[in-house]
Amino acid sequence: MILPKDRDPRFITMRRGGTLTDSDHRLLALWAAVCAEHVLYLFELVQPLDPRPRQAIEQTRAWARGEIKMSQARAAGGHAMAAARELSGSARHAAFAAGQAAVVAHVAAHELGAAAYAIKAAREAASRGEGESAGRLECRWQREQLPDAIRELVLEDQRLRNEICWAVFDC
Repeated sequence: MILPKDRDPRFITMRRGGTLTDSDHRLLALWAAVCAEHVLYLFELVQPLDPRPRQAIEQTRAWARGEIKMSQARAAGGHAMAAARELSGSARHAAFAAGQAAVVAHVAAHELGAAAYAIKAAREAASRGEGESAGRLECRWQREQLPDAIRELVLEDQRLRNEICWAVFDC
């Protein structure tokens, strides 16, 4: 579970009664796509002929550019997560990261899902005994990718939801 019981109004768009601007919503989706793409190779090593996670990341970016509807990005996210269900380990987490990135178009708070699954993928892919270190490195790398406009929002979200996101944001 990566979403809190009560939705944070900072992750609800203004037109739906929250405080999130459309531009920040797009930045959250783009950051989630960057996080997912960073570990996508872990899926593609195992399933090189399955395009669903890569397509989900592409659809995330297309949504952020205004080229497709939210429902198309959300559907691509569901397909990526279906690809994940068939697997285990780092490949599974990488596909889930891609799926979570795509559903940010629907629910902005999924941005942490993409990041958390990417960290889990990095941990699983690491050599024995190096998982925690690899996870911290991935977390730090993700934070370096954060656009200034959403940096504090995401970092505060990580602090608030770290426990329900498998405590992967202790980096």
